[in-house]
Amino acid sequence: MKQTCTRIDRFRLERGTVIGGRYHVLELLGAGWEGEVYLVEEAGTGIIHTAKMFFPQRNPGNRTLKSYARRLHKLRHCPIVIQYHATEVMQFEGVRISILISEYVEGELLSTFLRAQRGNRLSPFQAIHLLHALTRGIESIHAAREYHGDLHLDNIVVQRFGLGFDLKLLDMFNWGAPSGENYRHDIVNLVRVFYDVLGGAKHYSRQPPEVKAICCGLKRGLILKKFRTAAQLRIHLETMEWSRC
Repeated sequence: MKQTCTRIDRFRLERGTVIGGRYHVLELLGAGWEGEVYLVEEAGTGIIHTAKMFFPQRNPGNRTLKSYARRLHKLRHCPIVIQYHATEVMQFEGVRISILISEYVEGELLSTFLRAQRGNRLSPFQAIHLLHALTRGIESIHAAREYHGDLHLDNIVVQRFGLGFDLKLLDMFNWGAPSGENYRHDIVNLVRVFYDVLGGAKHYSRQPPEVKAICCGLKRGLILKKFRTAAQLRIHLETMEWSRC
């Protein structure tokens, strides 16, 4: 008989709710397809973490959480990836809920960061530096034979910016075992993030040739023909002519 999971589409835990006997909820940080993420404080130490609570129908047999935790542990030496801490469980409306405790990343979502910039976008020079930092991070993930799977403006955190950017990635999506297609998907999404931070279609026609040479009109085939790996994209950024940017 096929096993079924109780369906829960929201938790909306109140401030002060205790998770796993030792983590006190401070606030809801966000919600998505897999579950909800909370800012929590560890009792006794006062250390701040994040707690991702998985909807049971998105985590059958606890497979989603286990996969996510193992991937984070495998990528613990990649500075752009959040650090795994522990797993916990709690009862919610009579249902056993799995929770992943991880590093709390201070900073702003890239989407929020852009809204504070002039014209809600970055200049080509800034965008190239951001793309370089992001590409280096993805290159390190691919070198560890893993992939991100879901790069976009709302799961990239800007921790620091200036001449360069310090970034962290959130919510790695599981499309199955790592494959060439997974890596190519990340590369196309790297270029899409670059295109978006520059202002997207509204400003694309006025971008310098160097920018368009990276974006390739967002044509997947052209992007992957030019940048077969994240390393090739990084090298291109490090050796390109800067005169028009």
